[in-house]
Amino acid sequence: MRTFRLPVFVYLTLVFLSGALVGALAHRFYTVQAVKARPAPPSSEQMRRQYVEDLQTRLKLSDVQLGQLEEILEATGKRYHELRKKWGPETRAIQEEQTERVRALLNEAQRAEYEKMRQERDQRRRRGGPERGFGPKPGPGPGPKPGPPR
Repeated sequence: MRTFRLPVFVYLTLVFLSGALVGALAHRFYTVQAVKARPAPPSSEQMRRQYVEDLQTRLKLSDVQLGQLEEILEATGKRYHELRKKWGPETRAIQEEQTERVRALLNEAQRAEYEKMRQERDQRRRRGGPERGFGPKPGPGPGPKPGPPR
C-alpha cells in the first residue's frame, strides 16, 4: 500500500501545479486583451510643441526663424481664442434652439427620458467622458431586452 502513496502524491502535485500555471497564463492573456487603455489625447500645448519640434527638425530653422514661428503661433492662438469667444453665444443659441425643437416633438414620457439623457451627457462631460451626442454610456452594454413570454 505504501508504494502507491508516493506516485499518487507526485501525480496530484503535478496536476495542481499545472492547473495553477494554466490559470496564471490565462489570467495574463485575458488582462492583456481585455484592458487596453487608450492614451489621453495630447493637449493643445503638447501638439504645439510637437509641431514646433517637427518644423525645427525637418526644416532646420534658425534661432531667428524659431522666434518668429513662436510669435506667429502665439498670435494665431489669440485670434482663435477671440473667435471662440465671439461664436460661443451664437453656438449656444443654436444648440438651445435644437433642444427646444426636439422637446416640442416628444410626448411627455419621451421628454422626461430626453431630459434624463441630457443630464447624463452633461455629467459625462464634466467627468471628461465622451462629449459628442448621447453616445453609449460608460460600462457594460445593456444586454438583450427581455421580450414578452411566449
